[in-house]
Amino acid sequence: MKLASRRSFLGSIPGAMLLAAAPQSRGDVMPNRPKVPGELSLRARRRTKEMGASEQILHWPVARTAIIICDMWDTHTCGMSAQRVALMAPRMNQVVSGARSLGVMIIHAPSDTMKFYEGTPWRDRMRNAPMAASPFPIISRCPRVPEEERDFPIDDSAGGCDDPIVNPFEGPPYPWSREHPAIDIVGFDGVSESGQEIYNFCRQEDIDKVVLMGVHTNICILNRGFGARQMTRLGFEVVLARDLTDSMYDPRTRPFVSHTRGTELVIEYIETMWCPSILSEDLMRVVPGSADPERGRSVKRAARSDF
Repeated sequence: MKLASRRSFLGSIPGAMLLAAAPQSRGDVMPNRPKVPGELSLRARRRTKEMGASEQILHWPVARTAIIICDMWDTHTCGMSAQRVALMAPRMNQVVSGARSLGVMIIHAPSDTMKFYEGTPWRDRMRNAPMAASPFPIISRCPRVPEEERDFPIDDSAGGCDDPIVNPFEGPPYPWSREHPAIDIVGFDGVSESGQEIYNFCRQEDIDKVVLMGVHTNICILNRGFGARQMTRLGFEVVLARDLTDSMYDPRTRPFVSHTRGTELVIEYIETMWCPSILSEDLMRVVPGSADPERGRSVKRAARSDF
């Protein structure tokens, strides 16, 4: 009777929940996304100090492209920051869902929350990729050098929180525990906070093109081990989705502009110093005809029986 009851209970649990809850050993082979045809056409904006902004079209195969979602946590020590993330998350999920359906790899990187995802296929998919040799040691944080600090367009030395009354935070522990629940983690997605793990996985999957989105533009987007500084130095082509990011900037500090303009100034700095930016709408469609089957390519069909 006890055995039957347990089986009945397990049978009532959706298969996806059981898969997510089941522990995976590090030696397990995780199925990864299929490599499909399709080419993104990205209108990339770049800047130079001499000529200002200009655009060029980047043609990125979906099979070689990953989106990394940086630190879109479920809460934050700064109330205004948490509010803006909550507003951004549904639109980000829409964009990511569209890109995923085209064949783009989605990597969720909510730092400091890996315990929440322990034992899930998304976490194990990233952790199980074999170690890949890199041109230099991959560090977990890649901060500004003094020259950058001197020329940085905003003053975020006090943290950048724009709450009316900023509560001092002594942490860790941090208040966030997972990625914002409005962003789906499904299918062949991956979860990692490690620059080395993400590098390993990208090398395994022949991914050399990365779209960064999330928060915060002036801190983690640049500084993380998977951020713009380190990924460009590692030889990846990197772009920032400029309409899906936000800065930690307080208008009561230099240069005394609105929060929105402060974020724009950081984006313009990134476009000048590190990588181009794009609008996220370009991630939701491919060049017409580029996703079609190759002509003359035989299609293998599974044997089927009608009886």
